[in-house]
Amino acid sequence: MKIYLDTGNVQEIEEAAKLGILDGVTTNPTLIAKEGRDFKTVVKDIVKIMKKYCKNDFTVSAEVTDTSSSEKIIKRARELAKIDSHIMVKIPLIPVGIEAVSVLSKEKIKTNVTLCFSSNQALLAAKAGATVVSPFVGRVDDEGFDGIELISDIKTIFDNYNFKTEILAASIRSARDARDCSLVGCDIATIPYGVFSKMFYNPLTNIGLVKFEHDWDDYQKKLKNCN
Repeated sequence: MKIYLDTGNVQEIEEAAKLGILDGVTTNPTLIAKEGRDFKTVVKDIVKIMKKYCKNDFTVSAEVTDTSSSEKIIKRARELAKIDSHIMVKIPLIPVGIEAVSVLSKEKIKTNVTLCFSSNQALLAAKAGATVVSPFVGRVDDEGFDGIELISDIKTIFDNYNFKTEILAASIRSARDARDCSLVGCDIATIPYGVFSKMFYNPLTNIGLVKFEHDWDDYQKKLKNCN
């Protein structure tokens, strides 16, 4: 499963990217607004960091900010795609958005169809030629449904018809969500920095590390006493 970081914070991205395991970054207007900086500047900085640390097939999702018509979405998507070849344009799963994706896919512009909450919606995105579709696991759970089951249902549909659209699990709330996405064969999970950090943690790892360090210190002391 590919791992994307879900943030607009360049410091978080650099900390995660240095590990060499990130496959991409997703942003949205809310995340960018939190940084209080120019939208395009933040996106360019993210691309620069990813180029420095990560393999060359990464993507950075940047969302269109005018969804009043398909024409405006297409115009904005083309502008975003020109920033860098690694840009994937995020477009909401609404009729004018799907219309725009149908046009953009023919132009080989990468698209991330976002705000997906049902398998029917995901099917429409795939039919339009979306590069990825982003079901919101946590928000589906919030409404009393099963977000991981939604991922599994979409995967079954895509496998049935050999759609090339990848499934990108969004709204990941916990390390367990990330694990469950991988268990059902999700292609990508985009994860907040705090959750990403927790994926490293297991108390047995810490206990084992402390023991190794203690045993090594004892060994060094014994050697010193022997000398």
